[in-house]
Amino acid sequence: MSPNRATQPHRPRWPRRLRQALLGLLTLALIAAAGEWAARRERQARTEALQQALQVYTLGLRGVAGRFDALPYATARYPDILALLQHPRDQALRARVNRSFEDLQGRTDSAALYLIDAQGTALAASNWNTRDSFVGQSYQRRPYFVQALQGQRSAFYGVGMTTGRPGLFIAEPVRQQGRVLGVVAVKVSLDAVEQTWSQSVDPVLLLDARGIVFLSSVPQWLYRSRRPLAPEDLRQLGEQRQYGEHADATALPWSIERRADRPDYLLHASLDGRPRSWLALDAHLPELGWTLTVTADNAEVEQARRQALVLSTLAAAVLLLAGLYWQQRERRFAEQRQARRELEQRVQERTQDLQQAHAFQKAMEDSLVVGMRARDREGRIIYVNPALCEMVGLRADELLGCTPPYPYWHPDDLDRHQRESEATLQGRVAPQGFESRVRHRDGHDVITRVYTAPLIDAEGRQQGWMSSVVDITSQKQAEARQREQALQLQRSARLASLGEMASTLAHELNQPLMALSSFALAARALAAHPPLPQGDGGALLISALDDIVAQARRAGEIVQRIRGFIRPQHSRRETCALPPLLDHVLALLQSDLQAHQVQIELHLAPDLPELRIDRVLIEQVWINLLQNALQAVQDQPPARRRIEIAVQPTEQTLEIRVRDHGPGIPPALAEQVFTPFFSTKPEGLGLGLSICRTLVEAHGGHLCLQQTDGEGACFSFTLPLTPAP
Repeated sequence: MSPNRATQPHRPRWPRRLRQALLGLLTLALIAAAGEWAARRERQARTEALQQALQVYTLGLRGVAGRFDALPYATARYPDILALLQHPRDQALRARVNRSFEDLQGRTDSAALYLIDAQGTALAASNWNTRDSFVGQSYQRRPYFVQALQGQRSAFYGVGMTTGRPGLFIAEPVRQQGRVLGVVAVKVSLDAVEQTWSQSVDPVLLLDARGIVFLSSVPQWLYRSRRPLAPEDLRQLGEQRQYGEHADATALPWSIERRADRPDYLLHASLDGRPRSWLALDAHLPELGWTLTVTADNAEVEQARRQALVLSTLAAAVLLLAGLYWQQRERRFAEQRQARRELEQRVQERTQDLQQAHAFQKAMEDSLVVGMRARDREGRIIYVNPALCEMVGLRADELLGCTPPYPYWHPDDLDRHQRESEATLQGRVAPQGFESRVRHRDGHDVITRVYTAPLIDAEGRQQGWMSSVVDITSQKQAEARQREQALQLQRSARLASLGEMASTLAHELNQPLMALSSFALAARALAAHPPLPQGDGGALLISALDDIVAQARRAGEIVQRIRGFIRPQHSRRETCALPPLLDHVLALLQSDLQAHQVQIELHLAPDLPELRIDRVLIEQVWINLLQNALQAVQDQPPARRRIEIAVQPTEQTLEIRVRDHGPGIPPALAEQVFTPFFSTKPEGLGLGLSICRTLVEAHGGHLCLQQTDGEGACFSFTLPLTPAP
C-alpha cells in the first residue's frame, strides 16, 4: 500500500446516500412534470375540438330557427289574416285561412302554423282537421303570445299545451294602422336536432335563460335546472306550463370546476350509475336566449397523463437499468466462474442420478411378467426384455436385429404372422390387440395377446413400434374348461326343462281336450235318441262330429308347434294377415263371450301389413290373453264387461294390446305374473303368461304388462314386421 493512499482520509457514507435521495426526488419531479405537460396538451387539443363542435352545433340551431324566421312575418301580411281577425265568425273565410295554413305548413315542413286573436284564442291552424287541432284553444298565458300582443316579435321553446310535444314557437304580431289585432305563430320541431345529438358519444345540452335543460342527448337530464331555481321562476313555470308537467325543474347533481384563465371547465356527474367527468364548453345564443353546452370525455386527458407518467417512468427505469448494468457487469464474471463450478458439480450429480435411474429401470424391466418388444419402422427388433426371452425360450442377442420371419413364429401360422406384422408396420394397429400363437424353443405352443403402440422419441417423432406381449395360455385353457362346463350345464338345463315342457303341453292341450269332451257328450246325447231324420238333428250331430275332428286336429297342431318350438328347424311360419286370424280366435271364444255377456271392442288400424309367423302359436297367445281378460271381467257389472283389442303398426313392429276393465293387477305383482307356476287364481297353473312371453319372444317380439290410467289390466305384445332370423 502506498503512503499517499494510506494517509487518505475515509469519506463518510451519508453524502452518497444524500445524492441518491436527491436524484430520486429529481426523477420523480421530472416524471410528474411530464405527466402534467401531457395532460395540459391533451386538454388543449380537446378544447379546440370542442370549439369546432360548438360552432357546428350553433350553426345548426341557428339554421333551424332562421329557416322559419320569416314565415310568421310574411304570413301576418296576408289579407285573409286581417279579414279573419276582423270577422272571426266568417266560416268560409276561416276555412280558406285553414287551408292556406295547411298548404304553407306542408311546403315549409314546419310543425304547425296558427292564428290567435287578441283574446288568446286560436282562430285558424294548419292542423284544423286533426284530432289535436289548435283551433279554439286558448294561448293567452303563453309568453310568446303575450310578447307578440305587445308588438314584439318573440321566440319561445316549450311543450305544446294541445299536443304535449315540445317545439320552438316563433310569434309575429298582426298589425293594422299601428294596432295589434292578433298574433301569427309557427311551431318548429327540433326532433331532427335531438336525433342528431342522440348519436353523439358525449352529452350535448341546450339550456334556456333560467338554466333549465330542455334539449339533451342524455334523457335523464331533460327539464332539470343547472342550479336551484328561485320561487318566482318556479311560479312562472307553473303558470305558463312551459314544460308541461315538468314544472318542478329540480337541480342536477352536478359538480363544476372552473379556472379563471380557461374558457372550458370540468363537469362531474353520475351517468348510468357510475361517476363520469367531462370537459365542457358553453356558447350563448342571445337572439334565442339559449346556452349551448358541448362536452368531451375527460378520461382521455387522464389517460394521456397516465401514459406520459408510464413512459417517463419507463425511461427513468431504462436509465437506471443502464447504470445498474455496468455495476452488475463486474459481478457477472465472478458469478460465471462460480456457476461453472456449480454446473460441473450438478453434471456429476446428474450422471449419478442417471446411472441409478438406469439401474432402477433395468431392475423394473427384469421384474415384468409381460413381454416387451420394440421394432424400428422396417420391422427390425431393437429391444426385448427378459420376460419375452423367457416366453419364447430365446436369448436377447438371438432376437436383437432379427427381421421377419422371427424365429419364434409358429410354423403352422407363418402366413398369419406375416399379415399381422405387415399390418402393424403400415400403421393398421388394432387397439384391442390380437391373439398370436408362437412356438417355444423346446417345442410347446404359447398363446399370446399382442398390444402395439407407436414408439415416439424425445422430439415427438415416431421411430418404430412398441409391443406388449401377454402370455394367455393359462387363460385359454381355463376358457376351454369353462366351455366344457357350460355344455354340461346346457345338457342339464335341457333335461330340467322337460318337466316344464310337460306342464306346457298339459296347459295348452287342456283347451282342445275340453272342447273334444264337450262335443263328444253332445254327439252321444244326439245318438241316444231314436233314429234321427236327415233334418236338424242330423245336422247337429254332423256339426258336433266336425267340431270333434277340428279340435283333434288343433290338439295335434299344438303338439307339432311345440315340438317345432323345441326344435326351431321344424318351425312352420307362413305369411298371415292379422284380421282373419283375430276373427278365428273370437269364433273359438264366442260361446264363452256370449255366456258371460262380454263385449269386444276392436280398434284396428287400416291397411295392416301381413306378418310371417307361426299362425297356431300366435293364436294360442291371443286365446290365452283373451281368456285371462274374460275371467277378469266376468264378475264385474255389465257396463264394465268389455275387452278392448287394438292393433297399431309402428316403424318396425306391429303392436297388439288386449285390455280388460276388471280389478287390475297390483304393481307389486307386475313382473311376477310372467314367472312360471305363479298364479293369482286358485285353479290356475301359472303357465299361460309365461308360455305367451316365450312364444312372442321366439318370434322376435316382446310381451309386457302396461300401466293403465284407471281400471283393468292391459297386456301388449309386438311382432316384428321383418321376421327375426
